[in-house]
Amino acid sequence: MIPTERLKAYESLEQMLEDPEIDVIDICLPPHLHVQTACQALAAGKHVFCEKPLALSTQQCDQILNAAQRYDRQVLVAQVLPYMGEFQYAFQQVQKGALGRPLRAHFKRIISPPDWIPEFYDPEKVGGPLIDLHVHDAHYARLIFGMPRRVMCSATFQSGLVKFCHTLMEFDQPGIFVAASCGVTDQSARPFCHGFELHCEQAVLQYELSVQPGGVKIMPLSVLRPDGTAEYPQLPGSDDVSGFCAEIDDVVRSLESGIMEPRLSVQNARDAIHICQCLQKSAETGQWVDCR
Repeated sequence: MIPTERLKAYESLEQMLEDPEIDVIDICLPPHLHVQTACQALAAGKHVFCEKPLALSTQQCDQILNAAQRYDRQVLVAQVLPYMGEFQYAFQQVQKGALGRPLRAHFKRIISPPDWIPEFYDPEKVGGPLIDLHVHDAHYARLIFGMPRRVMCSATFQSGLVKFCHTLMEFDQPGIFVAASCGVTDQSARPFCHGFELHCEQAVLQYELSVQPGGVKIMPLSVLRPDGTAEYPQLPGSDDVSGFCAEIDDVVRSLESGIMEPRLSVQNARDAIHICQCLQKSAETGQWVDCR
């Protein structure tokens, strides 16, 4: 249980921003309200911790970045996926160099029709599957591999936005590429699945989770070695809560130390939105799109 004795309630954002005891505003509002709220908080001298997606377009993200620079405040973004069990393990192993250089990857993130979000395909409110779903894997790929040079997307559409897609990212280094499958399937019996296969010089990491009518099916994270052996590591933050707690702990450490945790970086979150916008453009044109 969370103790509530010291919690304060406010009647408005303006009232909250006037409280001198508040250092950071955590924005958990719908995506179309992120820009206005973040800029208002920054102007009031508060740091901002914003839930993903940072905004609905690259231009909106840049509004937030410019406000942070203008008011000398920090913006951190809650792209929580790199704090979750299997994804956190892979990220930490790559950061330590324990697997050698990352070479290739494939990501999967698929849901059934999100009927509980009536405005899901509204580009001015939610942004559709790329901005709401694929932004997770675009951000994760950005963390592991850097910014892609160009992207390609083949897709089906709904209301002008990508509905389901297969994507490909190419990078400056020859032979480094990332593929993904993402979007909405019409089969309600497949409400959610995600997973990845990450190829590094010294191992392949493989993981998948699928929610089905009979329950959750999981292929546990495997670390597959060149000598034919496999490892099944104990995972950090593998429950439903610890990843979120670790993320908030890193917000505090980043602000206190002045050293930004890469998983919370506003620039990486902005780049993920830009990648998704480039993928939308590629799907519309059938052409490779430069991300730089």
